[in-house]
Amino acid sequence: MKIGIIVAEPEEFEEIQAILAVIKREKSYGLNFLEGKIDKVECVLVKGGVGKVNAARTTQLLIDKYNPDYIINIGVAGGLNPMLNIGDIVIGDSLVQHDFDITAFGHAKGYITGVGDKIYSDDYLISKIKNVIDNEESKKYKAEIGVIASGDIFCTDVAMRDKIYAKFNAECVEMEGAAVAQVCYLSNVPFCVIRSISDTPDGENTIAYDNFIEMASKRCANILKDVIYELQKSE
Repeated sequence: MKIGIIVAEPEEFEEIQAILAVIKREKSYGLNFLEGKIDKVECVLVKGGVGKVNAARTTQLLIDKYNPDYIINIGVAGGLNPMLNIGDIVIGDSLVQHDFDITAFGHAKGYITGVGDKIYSDDYLISKIKNVIDNEESKKYKAEIGVIASGDIFCTDVAMRDKIYAKFNAECVEMEGAAVAQVCYLSNVPFCVIRSISDTPDGENTIAYDNFIEMASKRCANILKDVIYELQKSE
């Protein structure tokens, strides 16, 4: 079993690198790929950068070069569900691109030709993540399974936040997950997206983002480690 792990930000990369026993480093098209093991599972970690295009090219390169059995996109996000707090976890059972708009041709907002309005994560991966969340004894956070909305906008506007939440019933908003999902869907690679809430779009959330990205990234890394152990037990 080989797992590809995609992040966008340096803080996210550093926290996962800290739990990865690195065996090999390779640079390709300007991207740094780290091969190694988490527990006994082969993993490839890469930081693709911010935004959907960066996420998409990174995902395809990862698939083409390393042929992973699963891809997990992990990182931070802005909370949309008012019940979520900083540090809470969202597991994306489906992903949507909130800024993809061909409504002029009679389609719903977010609908992508040949893909659909949502892209669904792998049920097996979701079940393993749910097992980890449910079995954690000293849980200091909430965990929700639901829709994650992606777009090429760092959402700070309250009106936009409320519009995305109402339109898509999304738990959180970020800038990469749905692009990773689309490439995985088209390449027939099972995937899932895990996010930890670093901020809530409120007009001043860039401050919260800067203050809490490290904590949220560490929480994601800890959950990833437990998920990989859970997958290993099933092998």
